[in-house]
Amino acid sequence: MIEGDSSISSDTDRLVAFSTQLRNVHQSLRKALDLARRSIDGEFEASTGQDLLLFCRGFCSALSGHHRSEDGGLFPQVIAEHPELKPVIAKLMTDHNMLEHLIGQLSAAMDSGADPDELHRHLDGIGAVMETHFRYEENQLLTILDALSLEGEPSQLLGDLA
Repeated sequence: MIEGDSSISSDTDRLVAFSTQLRNVHQSLRKALDLARRSIDGEFEASTGQDLLLFCRGFCSALSGHHRSEDGGLFPQVIAEHPELKPVIAKLMTDHNMLEHLIGQLSAAMDSGADPDELHRHLDGIGAVMETHFRYEENQLLTILDALSLEGEPSQLLGDLA
């Protein structure tokens, strides 16, 4: 690094920040899923149907927003720089579609007044696919994110939780 040239350092910090941000977003979504599960169990004082809707729909909205941001912002940039990753990105996008379907089923179950056991089954399915997806994504993309010069802010590329 050239003395007095902070652009190299800040560029490196920004690159590393994208992989860190991705991990942080995934961790926030894991916590939101846990809160949704706990809300079904009535673990919160004065827990009502409205609390359940807030926690479950909030989790679903955050997960969907994260995936939309990746599909529209992050993934096209990754493919542009690394076309060999098209199959990886295609698998991740397939996971996103599957998760959207599962979120739709959970939403329908909440709208129909499903019992806690049924809601837990829906969240368990979402959680299983989400965890497998996150691990694969981190395994495949964290090193790539550390080396790419991405255009856009983390929230544009990873969703509002970034």
